[in-house]
Amino acid sequence: MEAKDIKIIAVVGMCGSGKSTAIEHLSAKGVPKIYFGGVILKAIADAGLEDTPETEQRFRTELREKEGKDFVVRRVVADAKNLIAAGQKRIVLDGLYSWTEYKILRAEFPTELTVVAVVAPKALRRKRVAKRPERPLTAQEVAERDKNEIEQLEKGGPIAIADYYLDNSGTIEQLHAGLDAILQEIGFFA
Repeated sequence: MEAKDIKIIAVVGMCGSGKSTAIEHLSAKGVPKIYFGGVILKAIADAGLEDTPETEQRFRTELREKEGKDFVVRRVVADAKNLIAAGQKRIVLDGLYSWTEYKILRAEFPTELTVVAVVAPKALRRKRVAKRPERPLTAQEVAERDKNEIEQLEKGGPIAIADYYLDNSGTIEQLHAGLDAILQEIGFFA
């Protein structure tokens, strides 16, 4: 299988931007996903700790400090290569966080990777996160998470250099239509 036949979409965005909604849309189309956070969730479970936003944030930071900034992405790359070796041609990466992760993904999949940044106004993101059924956060908690993701995890870089920006300040249908337009433009299902 040639690299030109492989298409990998990495979705990035701040908390409450709509990343999960975009990824669910791709998953509903049968695209397998690799969840960056799954590496962290497994480490939390292996440590026998309760999965809370605070635990996840702490573990994410601690693991990257202890194992290196590339700890999570190296596991994601291995999973993607395993899927490709098994014949999978389309993959979505859920939860690209850092500049280091971006650089490694771009080096490993130079022609196959498309980065899509899902963006929404800060006030709207905070409103959405406050109403989430699972793990809702207050405006202050979202502000703290934003600060941590920008300062500690370097999340701004992948958002700034994304190949496409998907505005999610409207309806879910508009988000899906915008994502479908990107998929069409890059020939994702061709």
